[in-house]
Amino acid sequence: MKQFVTFPFSLYKNNKYWVPPIIKDEIANFDKTKNPVFEHADARFFVALKEGEIVGRIAAIINHYEVNTQGLKKMRFGWFDVIDDIVVTKKLIAKVTEIAKEKKLSYVEGPVGFNNLDKTGVLIEGFDHIGTMITWYNHPYYKDHLEELGFVKEKEYLENKFKFKNVDGVYFNRISAIIKRRYSLKALDFTKTKQVLPYVDEMFAVFNQSYAKLSTFVPISDKQIEYFKNKYISFINPEYIKFVVDKDDKLVAFAIVMPSFSEALQKANGKLFPFGLFHLLKARKKSKDVTFYLIGVHPDYQNKGIHAIIFDQYTKTFAPLGIDNCIRTPELEDNEAIKLLWRDFNPTTHKRRRTYRINL
Repeated sequence: MKQFVTFPFSLYKNNKYWVPPIIKDEIANFDKTKNPVFEHADARFFVALKEGEIVGRIAAIINHYEVNTQGLKKMRFGWFDVIDDIVVTKKLIAKVTEIAKEKKLSYVEGPVGFNNLDKTGVLIEGFDHIGTMITWYNHPYYKDHLEELGFVKEKEYLENKFKFKNVDGVYFNRISAIIKRRYSLKALDFTKTKQVLPYVDEMFAVFNQSYAKLSTFVPISDKQIEYFKNKYISFINPEYIKFVVDKDDKLVAFAIVMPSFSEALQKANGKLFPFGLFHLLKARKKSKDVTFYLIGVHPDYQNKGIHAIIFDQYTKTFAPLGIDNCIRTPELEDNEAIKLLWRDFNPTTHKRRRTYRINL
């Protein structure tokens, strides 16, 4: 498994845009005894060998909720990396399709992870922009390989960014006050992680409800929530987590933003020790770029301007810190609601990525 995880370190050696994972964390992510995603999913991991050297890797994934509850007879593949040799890609994909046929599945889609919190898509534009800790980076030929093997576009995702200075703090302060008064809402800000933790379960309930209509949606289980809480929440700046509650203190909206850890992860080069943790902690305090990781609004409050409260909170937090760039996670190109959410900030699309599909 360590060889599976570390193969991209040689494939992208000296590439200034690839962001490596923490090796220990990535191995744990694939451990059935540690990651509760395996309650509802199975995965098999393969490497391709050529003259004794690893030249490719792929994970074949079945999400049982998707197959059995949603009726999508889909075989997923992810963590796909390969040298520029179509024969190697063909061998890796053949292994995935072989398993899919054994399980009587109808089609293969990838690259995707286990669920909505995982990385997704082959990068097809924006190779000269640094990656993030929550996206895959890849060479331009990945797209060509998949298309040559008969894969077609399934979903396309846009990655956008905007300057924080484009956010009109005065405007959002005014609109936020109106929305809070109209719907009897209040904003919650935090200074300590222990203040956030009591709301995390409720936050994921809102997450599941707010994203349920998306074509990619797979709900997050209680055990996965606990896993996420223990693994990530303590490392996210508490002041970068924003909640909105109603008059009964029930959560109606949330947002999680993270400092950009991209350059820190490059310096860490897969290891927390001896210096990797220092680079990550420094980025946590000093990074002038931030990534909007998750944002969700309860269906009862969608299309009511609730996002204005969240943006008002962030303008008050980010202005004193001198935040420069706001980077967004991949968003479906046909998600018109999310485009409306960001349109006032003059965003630019700097990357595109795709998942590909082939019918069996």
